[in-house]
This record gives sequence, structure tokens and C-alpha cells, in this order.
Amino acid sequence: MDQETHVLAFDVGTTGCKTCLYRIGETLTQVASEVAEYPLYVTEDGGAEQRVEEWWDALCQSTRAVLSKGGVPPSGIRGISFCCQMQGSVVVDRHGDALRNPMVYLDGRATEQIDRYLRRGLFRISGINAFALLNTLRITGGVAATAKDPLWKYHWVKDHEPDLFTRVHKWLDVKDYLILRCTGECAMTPDSAHITFVYDTRRGKEGWHPGLCRTFGVDMAHLPKVVGATDVVGGLSERAARELGLCSGTPVFGGGGDVTLTTIGSGCLDLYDTHIYVGTSGWVVSNVGKRYVDIAHFMAAILGAIPGHYNYVAEQETSGACLQWVRDHLAVDAIGVYLKERGMDAESVDPAELYALMNRAVDETPPGAGNLLFTPWLHGNRAPKEDTRARGIFFNIGMNTGKRQMIRAVLEGVAFHKRWMLEAMESRIPKQETVRFVGGGARSEVWCQIMSDVTGRRIEAVSQPQDSGAAGAAVVCAVGLGIMPSFSAAKPLIKVAKTYEPRAELKPMYDRQFKVFKTLYKKNRTLFKALN
Repeated sequence: MDQETHVLAFDVGTTGCKTCLYRIGETLTQVASEVAEYPLYVTEDGGAEQRVEEWWDALCQSTRAVLSKGGVPPSGIRGISFCCQMQGSVVVDRHGDALRNPMVYLDGRATEQIDRYLRRGLFRISGINAFALLNTLRITGGVAATAKDPLWKYHWVKDHEPDLFTRVHKWLDVKDYLILRCTGECAMTPDSAHITFVYDTRRGKEGWHPGLCRTFGVDMAHLPKVVGATDVVGGLSERAARELGLCSGTPVFGGGGDVTLTTIGSGCLDLYDTHIYVGTSGWVVSNVGKRYVDIAHFMAAILGAIPGHYNYVAEQETSGACLQWVRDHLAVDAIGVYLKERGMDAESVDPAELYALMNRAVDETPPGAGNLLFTPWLHGNRAPKEDTRARGIFFNIGMNTGKRQMIRAVLEGVAFHKRWMLEAMESRIPKQETVRFVGGGARSEVWCQIMSDVTGRRIEAVSQPQDSGAAGAAVVCAVGLGIMPSFSAAKPLIKVAKTYEPRAELKPMYDRQFKVFKTLYKKNRTLFKALN
């Protein structure tokens, strides 16, 4: 392998863009990284949007920073790949300009649209029109079963902004728009195409399905070509190169969504390898060899970046976001007092130091948080019980309950939910005694141990777990450039930093709490509906 090959990987998420410079050879080495943040705009009617110029500015700012940090000239970058948040909807005109703010995965406004197409008819299964459900399952292996799916965002724009909709040229996901911005070419990878649920995923029949497009009112002219993760979509245009500080013509690969590329970057490259991700959102994903769907638990397998592989996904809306909520609304006062006593100001302290203080407090709090439970459903829930109205609960607060127990309960609550998804997934696939843990949450040793204790699994935390998606994008470049012969060649390059074993003495307590945790949703479902 060429030890002097450098590539750029962009990880574009909910709160910011992380740009990573990698050197690929006998090892996969991160040379430099930079984060540029941007806001999320939440509307009162359940919308969640971002702005394309703020994405692009973040890309430009962070790219120039990593080149400077890494000491690599623009000519030294041999390839670019994106790992991006999924389930977004970006509509562009013939010039490639976004016609409105992108609707991101958290946007749940399209309730009327999903009701019109899926929830009417005499014969229904799990509340979904039986004909539409069975036909879509047969062709795609899944169904757009929530108002947050891209298909319904597309129709929301069509219904609410008809004049704008007449100018739509292509309908894209987040990654696809950014590749268009880089190259001038419209394309989509199979993972994003799959989650439109008008894409045929049957082997040998892959492609946009005319019948499903008719059923769900999608104009096929709006659908871009579909390319593989390692295909070159185009070279960097002169304008994009100038703004990013790179060289025109640099190959831009198809890349993938955060779920699919984090699977690669976590080292889960063999059949049934499973990882848990805790970032702003969260998920459990297993690498599988065929389509799976579990309607009762709102889980399905989507096409992966590795040809012939699928990623069996259980998604959680708010995961690491719960810890951020704790920081902002529970811990900041106590931390402010702590810092003031030492002549410091909370606003001037690195957020990483604030999280370190919270982790220390959690580590000093006995497991079980005094039998306090927290449900991490701050923006509804997806799997294993889809409900946009579900919300967070602190359950079993007593006179002796303190903030430290509440903070620990939040970390344990996220772990309980991951166990719930993991066990639902393993009703269809073999149980995995060892699970990889990635995302920003995996940087916390105490959270790693909690995840192991609550799930009862050996937890492996990889090096630089917060950058697993970017690492996956770097591997895409390596395979696309021919530096690696296949994705499987990357497995030995993705190192486990530390392993955590479940503590047997805590199992009875966590089993008891987990049983109550699952019951909390069932007991409160109608109350969530009444309030939300």
C-alpha cells in the first residue's frame, strides 16, 4: 500500500461538519480533523430544517483548517468522500440550487401525507394499508412507515409549496446535495435510494420502480441516477475547488449515509457484526447478508455500502442529545458553582471538560441510580416502538434523589433503550456476545461500562470512536482508488482501544430495571398522545 496517500472524509451530521484528513497505507491514520458547527432550525409544527449555505461554509472552513493542520498541500488529496445524516430531503432546480431549506431526518410535519397514502383503506396491517404495505415490502424490503421518512417530506413540499414544487429538478438526500455542490453531478447511493422506498432492492432488479412511483405519486424525472459508494461521481469543479481550497478534478466518490459508513468505520465488516452508535441520534446496526424487516418493531435492513450486504437498522431519535440536554438543563448550574469556587467561568471552559466532570460524577454514583429510570425519547421514538409523541420521563424520583443520580439515570436510560433494540433485532438474527460501540458516547469510559453492564455484552470501543463515520468514508476512498482490494481489507486497520466486560453482580438489578423500563412506554402511550 502507498503510505503517502491522503484523502478527505466529510462527516456531515445534525450539529456540525467534521472534516478528517486520513493517510492510508499499512495503517489507517487520521492526520488531522476539524469541526465546524451549524444550527438546527425547529419549527412549531414539528419541522426540522438546516441551511445549505451553512453546510457549505462549514465544509469550506473545516477543509482549509485540516489542510493547514496536516501540512498536506491541496494537490496531495487523492480523493473525497462524504458520510452524512440520512433521511433528509433536498429539492434542487436545474441549476443545482436548493429551492428551500433541507428538511432533515427529525422533520415530522408530513403526518397528513403519510395518512393519505398509507393509513387509509378497509384492510390494514399495523395501521398501514395492506395492499400498499405488502407490495412495498415485496419490492423494497421495507416501507416508509413514519412521517419523518423522505417520501412524505417530498409530498409535504408538493402540497404546501406547489409553486416551488413546479421548479423541482431532482430530489436528493443530504450527501447527494453536497456531492452535487462539489461536482455539478446529480447522483444517489443505494442506501439513500433504498430509504425513499420507491427503489427496488431485489437482487438483479435494483433500480427505481415505476409501479411504486405511480402508487406513491413520485415523478420519476425527479429521481437521480444511482451509483455505488466507491464509484467516482465526478471531479471537483473549479468553483468548488476554489472555495474549499482544493484542486479541481479531485475525484469525489459516492460515499454513503451515516448508518452505512459507520458500519464500515466501526470494523463491522463480517456477517452479523453488530455495533451500537451514540451520537446526537443513535442506533443498533448489524451487518447482514439478506433483507430483513420487522414491522412490529419498526426495523428493517437497508442496502449497505458493501456490495451484497445490508445493514439491519434499529434507530433511536435522541441518544447523545439526551446527555447534551442534561448538560444544559441539569448539570450546568452545579458545574457553574463548582467552577466559580475555583475562579473559573463555565462559558469559558471547553465543553469536553464539562462532559469530563459529568462523567466523573456518574462514575462516583452507584449503578442503578437509586432505582431512578429515564426514558430517552426527547423527540419521539422510532424503534422498537415508533411514536412521534413519546417523550422523556424521570420515573421513581424520591426525597433522596439528587442530580448525580439523574445524570446517571440518563446514561443508563440510553443503554436500556439500546438493549431493547438489540434484543428485538436478535429475534431475527444470531445473538452477538461482543458488540462494537462507536460515536461520541463511546469516548466516555463510564458510558462504555454502563453499556456493557446493561446489555450484558462484551463492549469493544474502537480508537477515535467519534470519527467512525469519517473512517468509513476514508475506506470508501481507499477501495475506490484501488489502494485496498476490498472493504474486508480494512478490518485489521480498525483497532479496538479498550474492551469492557459486564459485571455479573449487577445483572439482577439491571434486568429488573429493564423490565420496568419497557413497561413505561406501554403504560404511558395514551398519555403521550393526550399531551402531544
